[in-house]
Amino acid sequence: MSTLYETMYILRPDIGDEAVDEAISRYQDLLKEGGAEDIETQHRGKRRLAYEINRHREGIYIQMNYEAPGTVIAPMERAMRLSEDVIRYLTIVFEEPVEGSDGDGELTESTESAAPLGS
Repeated sequence: MSTLYETMYILRPDIGDEAVDEAISRYQDLLKEGGAEDIETQHRGKRRLAYEINRHREGIYIQMNYEAPGTVIAPMERAMRLSEDVIRYLTIVFEEPVEGSDGDGELTESTESAAPLGS
């Protein structure tokens, strides 16, 4: 069974374009070997970090959206953790849309009848 995932990782700002491309292809290959499909990679570019990480004030942001079995996540994150080029990473699971919502941001019947906050 495959699940939708999004992985965002930040590379050191002082590496070259070739090293960035190598890192992107390395993690895409790890996902493909594990059975991932529909891999979409977006190079978000160099951006200022919210706080300093390992003496870096900027980082190169890469976002990957893919469909994969859950067993592929741990080896990829282990490779990121061991890499000196990756300074942060985060993988989240996309939840399937709930049938009761209409996508307009309006409340559904089940949330309207819930108790108000603070009660």
